[in-house]
Order: sequence, then structure tokens, then C-alpha cells
Amino acid sequence: MDRVLKIVSDDADLPGDSLAGNGSAGDVLNLIRRFGGLTRADIIAKTRLSRSTVATRLDTLQAAGWISTGQTTSARGRPPSHFHFRADQGALLIADAGATGVRVAVTDLHGHVSHEARKALDITIGPEPWLRSVDEQFAELLQKAHITPDFVRGIGIALPGPVDFASATVVSPPIMTGWDGYPIRSWFVGKFDCPVLVDNDANAMTLGEHTTNFADSDSLVMVKVATGIGAGIIAQGLIYRGADGAAGDIGHIQISPPDDTPEPPPVCRCGNTGCIEGYGGGWALLRDLRAAGREVSALADVARLIESGDPLAVSLVRRAGRFIGIALSDVVSLLNPAVVVVGGELAARTPTLMAGIRESVYARSLPLATRRLQIIPARLGDRSGTVGLTGVLTDYIFDPRRIDAVLS
Repeated sequence: MDRVLKIVSDDADLPGDSLAGNGSAGDVLNLIRRFGGLTRADIIAKTRLSRSTVATRLDTLQAAGWISTGQTTSARGRPPSHFHFRADQGALLIADAGATGVRVAVTDLHGHVSHEARKALDITIGPEPWLRSVDEQFAELLQKAHITPDFVRGIGIALPGPVDFASATVVSPPIMTGWDGYPIRSWFVGKFDCPVLVDNDANAMTLGEHTTNFADSDSLVMVKVATGIGAGIIAQGLIYRGADGAAGDIGHIQISPPDDTPEPPPVCRCGNTGCIEGYGGGWALLRDLRAAGREVSALADVARLIESGDPLAVSLVRRAGRFIGIALSDVVSLLNPAVVVVGGELAARTPTLMAGIRESVYARSLPLATRRLQIIPARLGDRSGTVGLTGVLTDYIFDPRRIDAVLS
């Protein structure tokens, strides 16, 4: 596995979701990694390679330590060998951040979590103190898992701001003071000899939900409603980040409030007025509830008020859902997704929000765009970002071209 490490670190410009298609050893490994438990006959059928070529590919991959074999019971004759990806030959480190907290995890190369922790951590403290805290949490988890840093094959970080995926930098974030252009990869140089990938938090959640629950839908939009509001887009089965990584920034779409909203448009954290986030983001709900005399300090307090039937909290969240739905209705009319998934800390505990979103989307979007549209809650809960990041990392690390390059 160490040989793969060097290829990945040196070829950071290669996209992780592209696949070679020439039936190489890298392709065979990718096939086994994705499907698992394949026999020689399965691999021959899927790749259309000759039996001798498949045998050579498998021998090469076994010698490199990337696959193992096992046998199943057979009613007659010799049972066929099944080939499996060696997910135990490395570990991944994941940090899935929101504006006020971060979930860190250690996983194997299949993305199965072995150890994880969640910590309150304000993203506005700046990149160096934030990364220092995350690095300390990584060290604690590795110690608990009895894993040394040289066994780490990749690090994935999701951040609540616009991210240039290729350079692993945040670009002009509205709330992340000091993060603009900060070289995040350089922080880990000398600590871990592996690739570091950085993505937007909504994109990571979108990838997790799509690959786990909606892989048969090649068009999907996921909206994250937490302290802030963001969205991820699946188009033709792939994540769509846009030309500069700004795709999906639905929270800062500006709207004109309905006529029955007498107050002036609120000022958003980005400095503009009338942004969706200024009406419906978690921080905006906390602002409005505090102004009305409610004692709230976190989104969990908002959820408790709603669960207790507080009329103001219920009204504000329903209104937030309608305003989010106004922006989302334009997205639905423009992209015509098959599924809209709504997740995030606030959405997970407030069904009232979903009702408001559905109300606006079905009332405002084009009938053709909504006739088969599903608007449903996220299914992975607060682990969707972790699942998405591990998928991005493993696709990147085990891109067939990288595997072929190191084997050659």
C-alpha cells in the first residue's frame, strides 16, 4: 500500500471519479473494490478479458497485497475462489465540519467507522487553531484504534464554505474569517504522508446520501439546513461543483419576501440583505427567538421548543421552510431533479420545516418538474458527510490510473 501512497500524493491533479476502461489491473481492483466477493468467472464476464489475462491481473493484485481470496461452500466439486478488496490495509481520517462543530472519525478503506467523536468547534476561530484542534482529535482517535500515522492512506475534510476542490482551499467564505486561500494540505505535511482532500460540507453529505440510498437516481439535490444553508447537486450521476466550486450555494440566494411579511429584509452574515439564510438559517432562527425573549443558545434548543409546541418556534420554522422552498423551487424548475433530500441538524428534528419546503416547491415550480419529484428527509443522519468523504477519498486513492502507474 505504501507504493500507492506516493502515486496519490504526486498526482493530486487527477480527478478521483474518472475510471480507466482498458481492463487493466487498476480496473480489476476497482471492480473488486466496488462489488466484492467476485469469482474469476464474474470478473471475466464483467471485463470481457481472457481467462489468462484475468489470472495475471489477480496474481499482480494479490502480490501487491490489495486483494485476498476466500471460498464458499459448493454442493459439487471444488468451490470457486472469491476475491475481496483488502480494506484492512490502511485507514482514513475524516473531519466533517459545520459552523459550530466537527465530527471526526477513523475508518477502514471501505469507509467503515471504527472510532469517532464529535466536538463543539467554531469554524470562525481561523484555520490554524481549528486545524490544530482537529489534528489533536485525529491523534486521540488513532491512539484509541492502535493505528500509527504511517498507516493512514488519506484525509478527508468537509467545510461549511465555498471550496476549490482541486486546490483544497476555501474561496471567499462568508463566515470563515482567515480561511480564504489558506493552504490546508500544507498543515498535514510532515504529519501524514497521504493525500488530503477538502470539499464543501453539503457536497460531502450529498455524496453520502446518493451513493448509499439513491444510487439509482442520476439527478438529485440535497439541501443542508443547520446553522447555515447549503446544497449539493448530483447531475448525470456525478457531483456537480461548478466552474470554481461555488455550485449549490443556495443559502445566499436573495429573495423578495411575500407581501404579508412587513419587516424589511434581514441582513445576512455575508453582508447582503434578503438571503435565504438570513430568514431560515439556524443562526437566524436563534436571532429571532432571542429577540422574542426565548432562552436559546443552540439548534437543539430550537428543536426542543418545537417539540414542546412553542407557537413562535413552530411559526418561525414553518416560515423558514417556506422561504427555503422559494429558492429551492427555482432550483427544481432549472435542474428537474428526481429527488430533493433535506438534511442537516435542524431538518433532522423539525418536520415542520419539511412541510414548509414542500408547500413552496409544489406551489411555485413547474408542473412538469414536480410531477414525479420526491422531497424526503435525509436517511443517514449526521453520518452522511462521513460516508461521502470516505467515498471521495477511496475513489481518488484507487483511481485505476494511479494503481496502474505504481504497478508499472
